[in-house]
Amino acid sequence: MNFLAHIYLSGENHDLTIGNFIADSVKAKKYLHYNENIQKGILLHRSIDTFTDQHPLVRQSTKRLHENHGHYSSVIVDVFYDHFLAKNWLEYHQTPLSDYVSDFYNLLETNFEVLPPKIQKMFPVMKSNNWLLMYATIDGITSILEQMSRRLNYKNRMHLASLDLEKYYTEFETDFTIFFNELRTFSRQKIISLS
Repeated sequence: MNFLAHIYLSGENHDLTIGNFIADSVKAKKYLHYNENIQKGILLHRSIDTFTDQHPLVRQSTKRLHENHGHYSSVIVDVFYDHFLAKNWLEYHQTPLSDYVSDFYNLLETNFEVLPPKIQKMFPVMKSNNWLLMYATIDGITSILEQMSRRLNYKNRMHLASLDLEKYYTEFETDFTIFFNELRTFSRQKIISLS
């Protein structure tokens, strides 16, 4: 899953949310340098990634992209799934997405010193371009995929992936909806087990 899903799946605990958000920038046992709830957020993130990578519906989504995108397919599916979460946000959360995103940015600003250097460098760009809100539209997804494509050192066609999204839109959305309901249940249980 990508940024928005990881944030959402953390629930209302701020430290858990921070941990889940920064997890990709915290390697191996370095998570032990953080407070207990941030540690739990990092472990939650890792569990979500494992659950996602092994899920047959996610693999089905990824398979649709293999011909055009090879090993970048799973990264692209993560972005697509965040699109469907953002697009259908009010089915999952009572707070409007724009307010939710604004609250999250405020949370990071308040806890900026806790963020790993890589996240501190990325966050101003993320906020100024409002990545999390951009997920809600295909134009926004296109822009995000173009930015990701430019950052990669290897030749890729990620900037064209929104064409695949439009071609298989219903199929991707169906995969996401069923999968995400299972992931929400898994995440709630994982949070309890980490307590």
